[in-house]
Amino acid sequence: MPIDLITVAIILFCALILLASNRFPPDSILLGVLGLLLISGILTPTEALSGFASPGMATIAVLYVTVAGLRETGSIAWLGRLLLGRPANMTLALIRLLLPAATISMFINNSPVVAMFTSAVQDWCKRSGFSASNFLLPLSYASIMGGTCSLIGTSTNLVVDGLMRQSGHSGFGLFEIASVGLPITIVGCVYLIIVSPLLIKNRVAAIEKFGDVREYLVEMLVNSNCELSGLTIQDAGLRHLPGLFLIEIVRDGDIIPVVSPQTVIQSDDRLVFAGAVDSVVELRRIRGLVVASDQIFKLEGLDHERRLFEAVISAESPVAGLNIREARFRHRYNAVILSIARNGYRLKGKIGDIELQAGDTLLLEAQKGFLFKFRNSRDFLLVSKLENSSNVRHNRAPWAISIMVLMILLIVSGTMNILPAAVLAAGAMLASACLNMEDARNSIDYKVLLVIASAYGLGTAVLKVGLADMIAGQALLVANGDPLMLLALIYISTALLTETITNNAAAIVMFPIAMSGAQSLDVSTAPFAIAVMIAASASFITPIGYQTNLMVFGPGGYRFSDYVKLGLPLSILVAGIALWIIPQVWVF
Repeated sequence: MPIDLITVAIILFCALILLASNRFPPDSILLGVLGLLLISGILTPTEALSGFASPGMATIAVLYVTVAGLRETGSIAWLGRLLLGRPANMTLALIRLLLPAATISMFINNSPVVAMFTSAVQDWCKRSGFSASNFLLPLSYASIMGGTCSLIGTSTNLVVDGLMRQSGHSGFGLFEIASVGLPITIVGCVYLIIVSPLLIKNRVAAIEKFGDVREYLVEMLVNSNCELSGLTIQDAGLRHLPGLFLIEIVRDGDIIPVVSPQTVIQSDDRLVFAGAVDSVVELRRIRGLVVASDQIFKLEGLDHERRLFEAVISAESPVAGLNIREARFRHRYNAVILSIARNGYRLKGKIGDIELQAGDTLLLEAQKGFLFKFRNSRDFLLVSKLENSSNVRHNRAPWAISIMVLMILLIVSGTMNILPAAVLAAGAMLASACLNMEDARNSIDYKVLLVIASAYGLGTAVLKVGLADMIAGQALLVANGDPLMLLALIYISTALLTETITNNAAAIVMFPIAMSGAQSLDVSTAPFAIAVMIAASASFITPIGYQTNLMVFGPGGYRFSDYVKLGLPLSILVAGIALWIIPQVWVF
């Protein structure tokens, strides 16, 4: 055997072992592999870096920005609350969750869909009396299956389509793969609705097992345009929010100390909450619910440019020993104190009358430059920005939804290819102020892009040294020259591989092997590309195979066995449907 082939085989084997061990980040492993292939001379610099110039990777990056526009305007969260409603039983609850999640995942990337629905499901379960563990794993699976219906539903589809075009073959239309993806989604969702209540036990999320060390008291004002106005506390889902408790309502100067679930929320109500800081962040994302502080409106700068921060007062701070009015805190720091925690406990009373002490933890709203300006200040021991604490731009939601619909229409009609349409949509999101450049930059998951780009180089090496041909040749011997048997082997190998390494890496490694096998049999490459596409996405058996599975692992309080019990039969079911439909639609 040529030395280069042996070298690539060893590197590939070691990379798979390291990825399966889950001890090191996938991007670090694959970037190291790319470096070895470049240093050894197996790949030229152009070949090694070709993945970074891939149209598929560029499309994924731009789509992150486009979807961020939907997220920052609250469009996905609003749609989630609208669709979930108040179901009477678990079966109806699963139907109202899984069908919309799968449908939305056909049109936008499934990862942000799961991220947005996870928060909505947690709140929804609190007010409906269900356990979130009954819904979050089925949510992940439904979004994965929905993503197999279009090229933009999952990054894996874009990666395989890009590889097809790079190899000189014609790519796929936006919804061409729906021929197999849609049946998989329908049957898979029916399976989840019937079986998941029987197999998934009630679990407690990891975050619920520990109390938050910092509890704040926050007062929120119900504006006239608030989406909660006119709803009861129960219907609005404010009775038992995760990590947060509604203490009282201040209405027309009167205090309602014991809030009944049937109390109707009215405009200009002041809702007093106590609880964890992350839940306070979520409250600010509800349309029309704002912090009830007159000082907020006196802050300099635009509303959507503000963020939430936590700051600990130092013993040398000039405000220590003064109450907030005397300290003239807003004038001094251009920041407003929303709440104060002392020794881990919330402080009651009017904010302006509280005397600040060294060691107090302040929950602040300020311009985004506050961290840079005061992180090294002697006034504070520590300053940290809260993630996802920007104000949601609800008034831009119609723009964001319109832009997304227009992008899809441009692609479906054939007016534009996916990449230019996505670039146009991302530019429109920025131009229409649905998000700013900071939000756009932060929305891109650079680790995922690095994994994809580096895996491209590994796939190129596997093909270049003849390893793909050798593996395909062995598969052909097992298949005995039967295209259908070879298709099944490719599908099963990809499915097993994606359960142990990332879905994109599995697709990129298996793609050249699938193409080599198809060319050896002198048959169409399309069925094999579709098999790799579906198998790499259909990861249900482990939490590490697909990003959305990992996203729900902690919030659902799941164990590894939960994935195996629910996911293994689903994987077999999906494989059977895919291997039955693919040869009929894409003829060998």
